[in-house]
Amino acid sequence: MSPESLQQGNLSSPTMFLLLGFSSAYRAQVTLCLCFSLVYLVTVLGNLLIVTLIWLDAHLHSPMYFFLGHLSFLDICYSSVTLPKILGDSFSPQRTISFVGCIAQIYFFLCFGGSECMLLAAMAYDRYLAICHPLHYPAVMSKKMCHCLVAISWLSGSLSSLIQAFLTARLPFCGSNMIDHLFCEMPFLLKASCSPNAPLNKATLYALAGTIAMGSFLLTFVSYVHIIGAVLQKGAGTQRTFATCTSHLIVVSLFFGTGAVAYLVPHSSSSKETDNVLALLYAIVTPMLNPIIYSLRNSEVKGTIRKALHR
Repeated sequence: MSPESLQQGNLSSPTMFLLLGFSSAYRAQVTLCLCFSLVYLVTVLGNLLIVTLIWLDAHLHSPMYFFLGHLSFLDICYSSVTLPKILGDSFSPQRTISFVGCIAQIYFFLCFGGSECMLLAAMAYDRYLAICHPLHYPAVMSKKMCHCLVAISWLSGSLSSLIQAFLTARLPFCGSNMIDHLFCEMPFLLKASCSPNAPLNKATLYALAGTIAMGSFLLTFVSYVHIIGAVLQKGAGTQRTFATCTSHLIVVSLFFGTGAVAYLVPHSSSSKETDNVLALLYAIVTPMLNPIIYSLRNSEVKGTIRKALHR
């Protein structure tokens, strides 16, 4: 199926989209495919290692590592929404995706991304309680509370993404059925829409996504304001405890930083390569780096890995 035939389809409800992605040169495709394969392999194996270590080692059966295990599982899901399709398109002369598949990709991408935002906020709240209220921490951060926070993270991400995917699916499309991106993502699908209410639809969709992203970022920010205040007041003992926050702070900075740049910087046709690189950073590279950051900067995780290797 050629791009021309894709453009001549039903404009109000297309059955197929064409993903333009990166360069179509064969050598570039081979290089990109090898890079993406390596990134995906490291992402899956690294996060599976974290999940397995937390499950097997009784010393890691604490709220902090309970949340970390769920974060690693989310990272596997998050990268699996886009990377297998990108890998499949690397050698395909027709980088197409069905309309239903495109909406499904948007739903799962937003679902896992929104859930990760909320989970990072829950992890910040956990560190706030451990450092600022250590005496009340065991009672407040009970097993029931941990499960509730994880459930809220999943439900909020799922509900928000369901509404966004539903509204996006109802948009009319006209002109070209081409999506100038590596995968189906909401801003680029909105760009292809010819709805007279496009600004209103765009505002609604961004408000839903912004509620999850900004809400979780503010909760994380407020938690760390209190944590830093407690560290400055209580001195050396608390500073050692603060060391458990450094990995989380790096992950939060990477996830929210790359996402903010990608979504808040205006998209233009002249910045196609930049858009693709930013998408790779927050959708693919960050999930790969998370287990590396937590393993290299966490003495307990490193100790567990050493014990597993000795066995």
